[in-house]
Amino acid sequence: MYAIMQNGGKQYKVQEGDFVNLDKLDAQPKDTIEVTEVLAVNDGEFKVGTPFVDGAKIELEVVTNAKAKKVVIFKKRRRKDSKLKKGFRREYTRVKVTKIVL
Repeated sequence: MYAIMQNGGKQYKVQEGDFVNLDKLDAQPKDTIEVTEVLAVNDGEFKVGTPFVDGAKIELEVVTNAKAKKVVIFKKRRRKDSKLKKGFRREYTRVKVTKIVL
């Protein structure tokens, strides 16, 4: 059984027991979160919502809050002595999918 959920403008395909990195949430480790924005569910029969599946929800358990590896943006214009170097580290919340409910 798997489901497709929406969080932060992104879509994730999840199964029970999966770990997923979501955009940073205001939650502490071992908190539980319910996601009701379920776009589709497959439990032998594929169900698609309009836009969400009625009565479907996904229960998540927060594992940790962390920062990802640094992403470096470097722009250089040749022969212009013009360079730009920027970087950022995305903050995320790692969650574990505990249950998919229809």
